[in-house]
Amino acid sequence: MGKINILVVDDHKIVRDGILSLLQDEPDICVISQAENGKDALEKIPIVLPHLILIDISMPVMNGIECTREITKKYPEIKVLALTMLNELEHIKNMLSAGAGGYLLKNSGKEELVTAIKTVVAGQNYFSTEVKDMIMMEMVKKKSSPGKIIGEKVPLTSRELDILELILQEFTNQEIADKLFISVRTVDAHRRNLLEKTGARNTAGLVKFAIENHLFDN
Repeated sequence: MGKINILVVDDHKIVRDGILSLLQDEPDICVISQAENGKDALEKIPIVLPHLILIDISMPVMNGIECTREITKKYPEIKVLALTMLNELEHIKNMLSAGAGGYLLKNSGKEELVTAIKTVVAGQNYFSTEVKDMIMMEMVKKKSSPGKIIGEKVPLTSRELDILELILQEFTNQEIADKLFISVRTVDAHRRNLLEKTGARNTAGLVKFAIENHLFDN
């Protein structure tokens, strides 16, 4: 892929202009269009065909969660990255369930914004450190006896649960193997089992699965 084309969706023009200013000198990233709400974004998507949509959550007419749900349904190849001030678990849960590949807070700097964009476009998940910490804290709270997740209908082994936790922390297969003192081939096998048991197609699906099974609910 050459330049990453981005559609910025935010109801505040000063925010959109600020993002444009931050990214204008990035050789690999280009803001090709802007929208002031979800409805406006859905009208522009088929015209500009962005690689990634950087979207706020709280907006008039159509919010970011509703818009992301429509984008995922109509344009599954387009990536979505939430950029918001909202750090409540309910918003994180709803946004990821809608299909967002990452969740970034507006107190992030330029370097993290660029990293998040490139990570999500590459098909991986990206979470602000604060968001990731909140997710992991809730995950620890909701872990029950070995081999079972509270509210979980699909039986996961204790080892699968350990690996799922490390996957959600964005460790690579090699890093997981090193941490658990097992081979990369074994990690691959466990990952395949997790995908099969949960019905997920990729890491984003595993995140969605964990959310939908109330790992992050209060």
